[in-house]
Amino acid sequence: MSIIAAFSVPHPPLIVPEVGKGGENQVIKTIESYREVARRIAELKPETIIISSPHSIMYSDYFHISPGSEAKGSFASFRAPSVTFSEKYDTGLVNKICELADKEDLSAGTLGERDPGLDHGTMVPLYFIEQEYKDFELVRVGLSGLTLPDHYRLGSVIARAVNDTGRRAVYVASGDLSHKLKEYGPYGFAPEGPEYDRRIMEVLSSASFDELFDFSDDLCNKAAECGHRSFVIMAGAFDGIKVRAEELSHEDVTGVGYGICCFYPEGEDAGRKFLDARLDSSRSALDSKKQNADPYVKLAYETVNAYIRNGKKIGIPDGLPEEMLNEKAGAFVSIHEHGMLRGCIGTILPVTGCVATEIIQNAISASTRDPRFSPIKKEELPYLEISVDVLMAPEDIDSPDELDVKKYGVIVYNEYKRGLLLPDLEGVDTVEEQIDIARRKALIGADEPYSLQRFEVIRHEM
Repeated sequence: MSIIAAFSVPHPPLIVPEVGKGGENQVIKTIESYREVARRIAELKPETIIISSPHSIMYSDYFHISPGSEAKGSFASFRAPSVTFSEKYDTGLVNKICELADKEDLSAGTLGERDPGLDHGTMVPLYFIEQEYKDFELVRVGLSGLTLPDHYRLGSVIARAVNDTGRRAVYVASGDLSHKLKEYGPYGFAPEGPEYDRRIMEVLSSASFDELFDFSDDLCNKAAECGHRSFVIMAGAFDGIKVRAEELSHEDVTGVGYGICCFYPEGEDAGRKFLDARLDSSRSALDSKKQNADPYVKLAYETVNAYIRNGKKIGIPDGLPEEMLNEKAGAFVSIHEHGMLRGCIGTILPVTGCVATEIIQNAISASTRDPRFSPIKKEELPYLEISVDVLMAPEDIDSPDELDVKKYGVIVYNEYKRGLLLPDLEGVDTVEEQIDIARRKALIGADEPYSLQRFEVIRHEM
């Protein structure tokens, strides 16, 4: 068998009557659509329901799949302890997913469970489904901080595991849309909120899953979306499959977007292998950028390429501009993959004899020693986008008024603690945000005193 249908659904506890206590009536369209989803699932009679939830256990570099034979949960934390759940996990399917993920070198498995209890991103869908149908086992999948292509790959792995085990399965992608749709909403308003909701509903309602990759981190973060990665996993489960999509509802009256869509496979379609097409396009575009990059970026990329492939540090190549050999300066090397930061390490002041060696040293560190990320692998090299910032000498300033988030980087320091943020970063739009991020990087408390420095950079990009 294979995945016979999928549904994208929100998960506000408010829509559970025992929690909402009447407040759920303001989103009655969402509730009616949820009931329709439950009826459709009951008609399909799946053996297994797979739910991906943004509120399950989440790691930056690992997809957590819930282990064990069963799990329990309740809405006690939402003042409705009488609403309880006791679910059996499909251990055979979980084991097959983990086996295939390991063969694909995809970082996913059942390790690292911190809390076995069911999360509300899983329980809200189950609440409605189990009003109509209970004869199924569950697989619960968490999201991660990995790239969108990695989430898509996980969906493809899940689909193959379903096929290999012969399960009759339904996929439920749990996730709210933007949380910033109304001034009166719990998270306020941002113009990116309505933009995200409009775009994601267009994509989902037309099953244009290739466009899920086009949502930038900046848009998603400013819109405070919840379910995008969940939707991408679902899309991957239909890789190479023609899909008929149907929108049931979309509401934004609470200031949070609730969208419900249904998806049904209609046979193989080689033109819908969206990940392969995206990777081919990305490789081609980056190859062109590398060929046209300036010497600073070329040196950083050659360094990373050589070190990741054979573990060797390159020497200073011939033909570099004189200023790279004769001048000293701090430098930051930033590495992105599929639009997401993959590593960034640098020096505020020079620690080597010239800019060239500064770049070589920091390129190796950014690709292998950034504590936020695992070391870069060989298969990632074709998809890396690298930039180099050469820092001018920092200068003391007396006030944030002397900063410009586009022109100046900032250093926030307090005795031995020091945090730096480069200028003109995506998603950092105000001086206040810039200072706050640098302060937190330095582990300086909100109530602690600190001093400021600013610096300019010469940025070299691919």
